[in-house]
Amino acid sequence: MVDHPQRPLIRFLGAAKTVTGSKFLIETPRARVLVDCGLFQGEKELRERNWQPFPVDPSSIDAVVISHAHLDHVGYLPALVRHGFNGSVWASESTGRLAGVIMADSGRIQEEDAERANRKGYSKHRPALPLYTERDAVAAAALFRVAAWNAPTRVADGVSIRLTRAGHILGSASILVEFDDGTAPVHLSGDLGRPHHPVLGPPDPPPSAGTVVMETTYGDTEHLEEDGTEELGRAIARTAGRGGTVVIPAFAVDRTEVVLTALKRLTDAGAIPPIPVYLDSPMARSALGFYVRAVAEHHHEIREDVAGNPSIFDPGDLTVTESVEDSKAINHVKPPLVIISASGMATGGRVLHHLKRVLPDPASTVCLVGYQAVGTRGRDLLNGREEIKIHGEKYPVRCEIASIPAFSVHADRSELLDWLASAPETPSKIIGVHGDPEALSSLSEAVSSRFGTTLITPGQGESVLL
Repeated sequence: MVDHPQRPLIRFLGAAKTVTGSKFLIETPRARVLVDCGLFQGEKELRERNWQPFPVDPSSIDAVVISHAHLDHVGYLPALVRHGFNGSVWASESTGRLAGVIMADSGRIQEEDAERANRKGYSKHRPALPLYTERDAVAAAALFRVAAWNAPTRVADGVSIRLTRAGHILGSASILVEFDDGTAPVHLSGDLGRPHHPVLGPPDPPPSAGTVVMETTYGDTEHLEEDGTEELGRAIARTAGRGGTVVIPAFAVDRTEVVLTALKRLTDAGAIPPIPVYLDSPMARSALGFYVRAVAEHHHEIREDVAGNPSIFDPGDLTVTESVEDSKAINHVKPPLVIISASGMATGGRVLHHLKRVLPDPASTVCLVGYQAVGTRGRDLLNGREEIKIHGEKYPVRCEIASIPAFSVHADRSELLDWLASAPETPSKIIGVHGDPEALSSLSEAVSSRFGTTLITPGQGESVLL
């Protein structure tokens, strides 16, 4: 028997005073709808939450709505399915396609990591187990249904959603949740992109809503540039001059495409020498195919000035690896060269094998081109850690570490405030999520100053009435 509340409310089961694990459970007297189903990443305390029993019986959830296909928004879904959820998963068509690839890749990596840990004996768990398998991911992907853009889609008894463009990655959406009982709508921003994304159009203004739940990843940060292309070019030129290798840990979806467009511009302008570029990530290879097709087909999310021109992703000497053997063969390529590989915060994937090789090399460079969560290898590199542990072994950091935060496709502080200000009227409740405490505190002051209202910042497991 499901214990429904007397009034609609929203429970914060993730991304509450942290940037990871987005999960927002909307409960009404008749339904339960989970918006986003993300994996906790970063610090051990956060990762361990993935293994805790889900706060409600997964089988009691009527529907899941996914804003976009990054792991911290969709990566827990196979585990939810494994533990009993069997309802529909609603998302844009592009998000559904990308999520299938990303979840399967995540399940495969978890299986491989568990097998390696058991073989080499560096896990404290006997035996080490994956959180979920590739088979679980395939089962989760089969539950996806397409939600329309800018039109109502009924997802549960008395609950409908409308998707608007978020401009963060291909398929990314903000989600307006509407109720048949007259409760004022709640609008969840998802991750918001920047106005000057090199491939995607900007986020749509938020519609009228009683409550807005907005991300605050860069709530305390102003990006100094529209993008980091010139800074990346300088790092590559320095490294090429030393005869070194540039490794770019990049999220497989969108960050890879943004970096490739920057390399294309740098090469065409002669700002960097014509050196080989390797894209070494099965997931990134699949995602690139989605982006190439979207650009070629003039997809409605693509900027008009690049639509129809998929060559924007080809810097000239690009090799996209197919197999593990292709990945290993990169080790024998004489520098200088550039390697783009997932994951973006160096938490797993093929990039770890490249880091093992370049971290001890003073001629080489690791370029960090996005947000690095606390507790990740990427954040350790950003903070100047002198050695990094990978697969149970420690590697000295002697290479150059170049941080280029302007490559992030998260809206910065001013862009978040401008997005909120573009709503028809200021919502009665503004809730900050998906941000570290510093970002939440800074944005809270700005919201109070600009809108004369308080930014609500719920903690893990807390609820807010709608």
